[in-house]
Amino acid sequence: MERRHGYWKDSKNTDVYLYAWLPDEGAEWKGILQIAHGMSESALRYERLAAFLTSHGYAVYANDHIGHGLTAGSPEQIGIFVKDSFHHMARHLGEIAHYIREQHDHKLPLYLMGHSMGSFLVQYMLGTYLAEHPRNVQGVVLSGSNGSQGPALLGGIVIAALEARIKGENHRSKLLHGLTFGAYNKGVSNARTSSDWLSRDAAEVAAYEADPYCGAICSSGFYRDFFRGLRETHSPALLRNIRKDLPIYIFAGDGDPVGAYGKGIQRLYTMYQNLGVKHVSCKLYPEGRHEMLNEINRDEVMQDLLEWLDSQRG
Repeated sequence: MERRHGYWKDSKNTDVYLYAWLPDEGAEWKGILQIAHGMSESALRYERLAAFLTSHGYAVYANDHIGHGLTAGSPEQIGIFVKDSFHHMARHLGEIAHYIREQHDHKLPLYLMGHSMGSFLVQYMLGTYLAEHPRNVQGVVLSGSNGSQGPALLGGIVIAALEARIKGENHRSKLLHGLTFGAYNKGVSNARTSSDWLSRDAAEVAAYEADPYCGAICSSGFYRDFFRGLRETHSPALLRNIRKDLPIYIFAGDGDPVGAYGKGIQRLYTMYQNLGVKHVSCKLYPEGRHEMLNEINRDEVMQDLLEWLDSQRG
């Protein structure tokens, strides 16, 4: 596997850290997977998946979002965002997709995968960028996601907007962090840490907790923009724009609180079916928690992802 990591400049001259893992020289390329990571983590956590996929002919790209990883800079800056961060993060994904296309053979299929927060960014892009640029991306993968949050989002928007106005855009919101993540561990019996809801693998949970680029408390401004983005994502206007011919693969654990223990994933799958998406598939892993790529059965999960990617090549 060849690594090409470094800063990439967006259309507004902002430095964004971009990881690229490429198949070894001389290997046949099957396609490219672009990854959008989740909240309070970094793109480097996907290197194991990249090693697996590059060994099977897929290049992998992933950037650290605004307020995350090396794009944020030092660990002290993680969780602090520019205003309207949701749309900025989605714009970066689209611009990076264009950049990837410029770097490689346009005949190679490009797939876009999002995990957790990244999956909501990708869902938003289904009704925006992916509808406007139908030739750039040939399939979408959603990991650890959920469907529409309904009226509950309005309360979150009001709280976040009020807190940002009173305490400032960059105030690290323990209140919103608690409201968002506080209940996630309740479904875990004999939890050892506050992060056990992520995986049944104790070593993976320990690695997450020890990583200075993981687990930061995000700002009030971020939460306001994120909740607004979620509401927009499932608006009728954007849902109408979703391409019916774009393959979508959804996977999650049925022990994942983000996906309402499988119920939210089923609703999301049904929503795409009802919208007329022709090629949508879904896999729920029994007892799996939020990070299926870091779960005890991650080899199975990665193999299933590989088989889905291969199946798109006809």
